[in-house]
Amino acid sequence: MKRLVLAVCLLATMAGFAQEQGSRGGRERLAPEQQVQLQVKKMTLDLDLTAKQQKEVEKLLLDQSKKREEARAAQGDVRKNYKDMTSDERFALQNKRMDDKIAFKGEMKKILNSGQMEKWEKQGQMRQEKITKRGRNLKNNATE
Repeated sequence: MKRLVLAVCLLATMAGFAQEQGSRGGRERLAPEQQVQLQVKKMTLDLDLTAKQQKEVEKLLLDQSKKREEARAAQGDVRKNYKDMTSDERFALQNKRMDDKIAFKGEMKKILNSGQMEKWEKQGQMRQEKITKRGRNLKNNATE
């Protein structure tokens, strides 16, 4: 009887690990083009984009995705940890990120009408608050 209980516990444990690996560890990332297409469709639902706006937003998001991939490739293995950067390097990195955000927002203003733009900005603020809240929760859990 003890052996049977032990065997059942062992099988249940192994099955749990197998499911966890299958659902998280083996998941492939979507290609950048696929991610952009899904993002455009979500924006179309949320902001009621026209066909012309969809094409312009898709082009803008693809350009942004390519720039991001090029930046990652350029940094490669020599990429420094943010904490190890000098203050000038951190400033330059943050300044470039902000310039890119400003340029992206300017392009979006050209594509979206005022009502859509207002809704898009509101959604962005909500996303940022969610990210900030998640970061705070992680910090609080790490200190406990």
